[in-house]
Amino acid sequence: MPSVLVVEDDPSIRQSLIEVLAEQGYAVRSAADGFGALREVTQAPVDAIVLDLGLPDLDGGDALRMIRGISSVPVLVATARDDESEIINILNAGADDYLVKPFSGGQLLARLSAVLRRTGGAPPASAGGTIGAAPAQAGEPLRPTVVGALAVDPGARTVHLAGQELRLTRREFDLLAFLAHHAGQVVSKRRLLTEVWREPYVDDQTVDVHLSSLRRKLGERASAPRYLLTVRGVGIKLVAPR
Repeated sequence: MPSVLVVEDDPSIRQSLIEVLAEQGYAVRSAADGFGALREVTQAPVDAIVLDLGLPDLDGGDALRMIRGISSVPVLVATARDDESEIINILNAGADDYLVKPFSGGQLLARLSAVLRRTGGAPPASAGGTIGAAPAQAGEPLRPTVVGALAVDPGARTVHLAGQELRLTRREFDLLAFLAHHAGQVVSKRRLLTEVWREPYVDDQTVDVHLSSLRRKLGERASAPRYLLTVRGVGIKLVAPR
C-alpha cells in the first residue's frame, strides 16, 4: 500500500487526516513539526507528504526546501494561506499541489490521488470513493441495517423505529446511517466530522447539536440513552437497547 507522511502540528487535525487516509488504504506516518518531518523522510522513504505550512519550528516553505534537498517525494501542501503570490512561491519551491484550509477529506483524497498518478505512483484501490461508504460489489444494493427496533435503509434513505418512519434532515440521516454501519463500535467525533461532514476543521459542537436532535427523534435523552451511547472522552456508538 502507498505510504503518506502527514506533517501537521495541530493534534486534532493531524488525527483527522490520519483517519481519513488510513480509512482509504494508505499507510500513514506523521510528524508534528518540520524537523520531525525531515527525520521521517531520512529514516524511511514515503510515497507522498501532506505538509502543513504553519509549523512551530520551521516555516513550511523552509521545510519544503529542505525536503527537496534530500528527496523528490511528491508533496501536497496544506495551507491556510490563500495569497496567490505565496501559493506560486510554494509551487516554485517544489510543491506538487496545494490545498487551502479548510478542506474536506474528499478533496484531500482526490488531490493526493492525482499527485500520485502524475508522479508515477498509484493510490490505493479504495481511494477516491466516498469516505466512510460501506463496501459493496458493483451493482450490489445498499442493505438496510437493523439495530433493535431501529431500521436504517441507506438505499431508500429511510429510518423506521418500531415500524414508524422518522422524519430526519439530510445530515441527521447521514450521521445515523454512518453510526448504523458501524453499530456497536465507538466512533470519535473527529471521525464523524471527516467522514460524514467531510470537514475535519468544523467544531465538535456541530456533532453534538445533531446528536441531540437525533436523540429527541429516537425518544431518548443524553441522560437516559437507549440507542446513542456516549463513551466519555472517546466518542459515540449506536447499540440496541437492553
